[in-house]
Amino acid sequence: MISIKFPDGSVREYEKGVELYEVAQSISQGLARNALGAVVNGETRGLQEKLQNDSEVRFVDFDDPEGKSVFWHTSAHIMALAVQRLWPDVKFAIGPAIEDGFYYDFDTEHRFTPEDLEAIEKEMAKIVKEGHILERFVMDRQEALDKFRAEEEVYKVDLIENFPEDEEISFYVLGEFVDLCRGPHLRDIKKVKALKLLSIAGAYWRGDENNKMLQRIYGTTFEKKKNLEDYLRRLEEAKKRDHRKLGKEMKLFSIHQEGPGFPFFHPKGMILRNLLEGYWKEEHDKAGYGEIKTPMILNESLWHQSGHWDHYKENMYFTTIDEGNYAVKPMNCPGSILVYKEDLYSYRDLPLRWAELGLVHRHELSGALHGLMRVRAFTQDDAHLFMLPSQIKDELKDVLVLSDKIYKTFGFDYHIELSTRPDNSMGSDEQWEMATDNLREALDEMGLDYILNEGDGAFYGPKIDLHLKDAIGRTWQCGTIQLDFQMPDRFDLGYIDADGERKQPVMIHRTILGSVERFMGNLIEQFAGKFPLWIAPEQVRIIPVTSRHSEFAEEIERKLLDEGFRVGLDARSEKVGYKIRAAQVEKVPYMLVIGDKEVESGLFTVRHFIEGVLEDMKLEDFIDKMKEEISTKKYYLDKIEDN
Repeated sequence: MISIKFPDGSVREYEKGVELYEVAQSISQGLARNALGAVVNGETRGLQEKLQNDSEVRFVDFDDPEGKSVFWHTSAHIMALAVQRLWPDVKFAIGPAIEDGFYYDFDTEHRFTPEDLEAIEKEMAKIVKEGHILERFVMDRQEALDKFRAEEEVYKVDLIENFPEDEEISFYVLGEFVDLCRGPHLRDIKKVKALKLLSIAGAYWRGDENNKMLQRIYGTTFEKKKNLEDYLRRLEEAKKRDHRKLGKEMKLFSIHQEGPGFPFFHPKGMILRNLLEGYWKEEHDKAGYGEIKTPMILNESLWHQSGHWDHYKENMYFTTIDEGNYAVKPMNCPGSILVYKEDLYSYRDLPLRWAELGLVHRHELSGALHGLMRVRAFTQDDAHLFMLPSQIKDELKDVLVLSDKIYKTFGFDYHIELSTRPDNSMGSDEQWEMATDNLREALDEMGLDYILNEGDGAFYGPKIDLHLKDAIGRTWQCGTIQLDFQMPDRFDLGYIDADGERKQPVMIHRTILGSVERFMGNLIEQFAGKFPLWIAPEQVRIIPVTSRHSEFAEEIERKLLDEGFRVGLDARSEKVGYKIRAAQVEKVPYMLVIGDKEVESGLFTVRHFIEGVLEDMKLEDFIDKMKEEISTKKYYLDKIEDN
């Protein structure tokens, strides 16, 4: 017999080799019906898998990330079987679950088209109705290699040859489709009641541009048709909010083939950027930070000392200066450390909080680049805090409070993840345990909920990540707070303690925006380009109806400029409707349309990009309205999607 412990603390006895599905049935038929898989001793498993030892078990459904992963991983296999039936000569690469769905990479002479996706969907629906139960079996390494070599499945052979020697080689059977796979999978595919294939893309095998280009089909599935409809609606809304599309329409930024991954900011984009950075500086000044600036290129020896050479060099750029080897910085922390080493500090001087808007460069694969969200050059809103061990928790709490204030200014909700020691880390177990305990205790004492991410910390310390949730429910990792005992030790940092002895400070690395570029991309999509008035690159567009109204329009423009507003005047010889549409495309918050009535009465027709045509008002009242909106940093998130 084996003992199974459940989340409520209860323990039950079962025969060794019991299926997880049978365990779920023993608790209730409803649980067995709704469960998609289970987390067994921290590992996600399929319901068809058997338990051989005492275990802790938590069953998961579609509301759990583990449940979604099982559901979408199985959906990838359903799609693969459909493709195999329609194009029997296809060769299979990999087909994992991803955020919001799945994909599978195929090698075939046939070039997939949008019409093919419809045919694959129909075949997938047919497979689901056939009601297959996925079966799992294992093979020894040589037998598995012989099988796939005989079938000329070169990608499966490559995968097996690169597995660790002691790894179990497992397979899943779905109808006539047999796939090399770790799993886990659904036991019953009839749960896949709503499906949609979304797109076709190219993908190099193993992400290496020197390998063959494969065809990747993306899709998503749900238990209920309504959930799929809601997802597709959000997808359409996301397309409308795409920061790359809006950035071009609003003349904010561009990316050119002469510099892939290196964004070019246009005048209006620089207004937005400067306002964002100005707000960031203002809040950091209030929070007791000093601002520093460190060089972009530093000697290679520094990166050996910091540990980046051993843990990050494949993402770095290098250059030679005066026959010496240098690196373009991928992170700002070593520069901040060199500033610290310029002085000898007393315990009375700590904590020191130094912020830096530091330009860093990281080599990203071309296929991973994505507008402002994934670039090769970006400005981190970095800060490095040097403190006494007794100050750690208070400093962590202050960073969390500051982060919350900044995110709330832009209407972002967020969740917190705590990431612990990764495999390729440096430092002692004691240091890592102390650092992790401090992060956990700070979160607990503030009463903040968080998700534990085992093994996902930085190589020099555990971290807290802040994942923003935008207006249509997507999440973006932006802020991070990393507690570091390693670099102070590697750089021999010190301070003089109250007893006159030299001691080592503790260091916090943190960002809040994450990077200025990514946060700007987030803002564009959060507000669908309809920025709050205080950060809108152009706040008012003045539109004279005809050329005879231009002189009066210019007078109004001067008055608004004198009040400090950002104003545009569209005096082109175009129809009013055309000029209004142009302002709408560029997402200008306010429009003043000036015709005979406005010239004669001094009352203005004001159009707002969210609220539509407002009641006529005097210029003085309009100015007061805008000033109040700017001072309160008002935004209209709840109305953007319907507008």
